[in-house]
Amino acid sequence: MVRLKDVSIIFNKGTIDENRAINNINLSINEGDFITIIGSNGAGKTTLLNLIAGTYLPSSGKIFVNDKDVTRQPEYKRAKYIGRIFQNPLLGTSSNMSLEDNMMITYKKGFKGLTISLNKKMRQFFTDHLVQLDMNLENRMKDNVIMLSGGQRQALTLLMMVLSHPDLILLDEHTAALDPKNAALVLELTTRFIEEYHLTTMMITHNMSHAIQYGNRLLMMDSGEIIYDVEGEEKKKLTVEKLVEKFHQIKKKTFETDEVLLSGE
Repeated sequence: MVRLKDVSIIFNKGTIDENRAINNINLSINEGDFITIIGSNGAGKTTLLNLIAGTYLPSSGKIFVNDKDVTRQPEYKRAKYIGRIFQNPLLGTSSNMSLEDNMMITYKKGFKGLTISLNKKMRQFFTDHLVQLDMNLENRMKDNVIMLSGGQRQALTLLMMVLSHPDLILLDEHTAALDPKNAALVLELTTRFIEEYHLTTMMITHNMSHAIQYGNRLLMMDSGEIIYDVEGEEKKKLTVEKLVEKFHQIKKKTFETDEVLLSGE
């Protein structure tokens, strides 16, 4: 579904602040893959998602989606088929619009060229799906989203994205800013929706246990490169300790956040 060929991006090229944030990455993502991505700060995880989403254009290399070259395609065009959720729960919804209007705008994105109105039938459709969140949001359709908690907004963003029928979803530590209870709930909803809607997914996480537990494939990044790509039975046999040791073996250095990662926090 997605293919990166020899992709690099250099920030502040030709200056003393030059930074090769992504270095000659080759990556193929298959339809139905659920890929978790780990790496210490500055490894290039978010930059990789930005390149796929079109937020940044690569300095060199090619990006293909469904065999179409999208290397120079702007972000707003890719947003029609790529869904994304950020760490900040406030970024996925429009605060001063009602819950139902937020849902309508996002839902219409999934049906290009069709005229869809917010009628009684559509409100019932949204209500039926909001019940899945178990947050009583089906009874708050007229409320402005600014009145919702961070956990409610992130769960709503997740549901809205799923209903827009994206080809690919990008999750950038989307539970990191939530309290443990809401983080667990949003992660449970995420895995349920991915399975139910057969979504191709890339999920950045700072939690090695989650990276091992969820998905069929794991990428470890360091210094703008994918240094370890594991899937299937080999991934299932991983432990946090084995993963940290793998980093030591490949890079001959200590993982900067061993203590946090080993604690599972």
